[in-house]
Amino acid sequence: MTKIVCFGVREIEVPYFHKLNKDFGYELELVTSGLTHENVEVAMGAEAIMVRGNCKADRRNLELLKNNGLKYVLTRTVGFDHVDLEAVNDLGLECARVPGYSPNAISELAVSLSMMLLRHTAYAVDRTSNKNFTIDKFMFSKEIRNCTVGILGTGRIGLTTAKLFKGLGAKVVGYDIFQSDAAKEVIEFMSMDDVIAQSDVISIHMPYIKGSNYHIINDEFISKMKDGAILVNTARGELQDIEAIIRGIESGKIGGFGADVLEGEGAVFFKDLSGKTLENETFEKLANLYPRVLITPHMGSYTDEALENMISISYENLREYLKEGTCKNKIA
Repeated sequence: MTKIVCFGVREIEVPYFHKLNKDFGYELELVTSGLTHENVEVAMGAEAIMVRGNCKADRRNLELLKNNGLKYVLTRTVGFDHVDLEAVNDLGLECARVPGYSPNAISELAVSLSMMLLRHTAYAVDRTSNKNFTIDKFMFSKEIRNCTVGILGTGRIGLTTAKLFKGLGAKVVGYDIFQSDAAKEVIEFMSMDDVIAQSDVISIHMPYIKGSNYHIINDEFISKMKDGAILVNTARGELQDIEAIIRGIESGKIGGFGADVLEGEGAVFFKDLSGKTLENETFEKLANLYPRVLITPHMGSYTDEALENMISISYENLREYLKEGTCKNKIA
């Protein structure tokens, strides 16, 4: 029986790991914390590990585990920046990822953040929680059906988001280098500058490509936006210059900002820092701009269907390696 040590497994996820394993029969060891230099020894002797984005699958850990029986590195994520692929190759390990999971999980969060900012619900609920039930001018809003929503990146997630917004009655425009026939049925494609200029809400769904679109959301990008437009990023933190966004919020150029991702998010995400001043001054400034800024801790994929997709595909990746010696989702 092949043993997998799965890191970063939250309590609510445990039943899913066991239920989905019935078709595979692996020996499972579920570890609550992410893989670190301190807990790596838990996986000694295991043939496979399953990690997530907050895990440290670096050379030091992989080398130690390789010397103690490790053969397969499975990441239950689309991105794999947390895995040292050079070390994977040097050590002769096999590595695979999950190429995609429920696009609705991310799309629903993007729409939720957008609607909360458009209708000022976080602001209103914050007031009523303090027993202030009056209505002020900040609560006034447009209806989404009278808005133009811009989608930057129209792959599976971007297209799903576009469909949700269109279902709410919004006009949906978008930009992507590749314009699929399916996307053309929902989205009016135009240049990026035109999307930025015309949109009341901009939702980011493009991948981060090193050396190509780092901090594409910067002062110049923001200057092209409609005054008071809403910006939402559920894609990658590296796409946005947070200092520029803070300037946009403080000047009023950006009406609201919602993000499920931050560059360097590991410093704060998945940690309880209640009542503390954040060491990262930029993150501290951002947090203090609530409710015009809404931050969620990279929870876009934290849904039942997305979780099942991530676990079952990871299990299947390992079965392919064991049976075929290769895997269609291999990344190294």
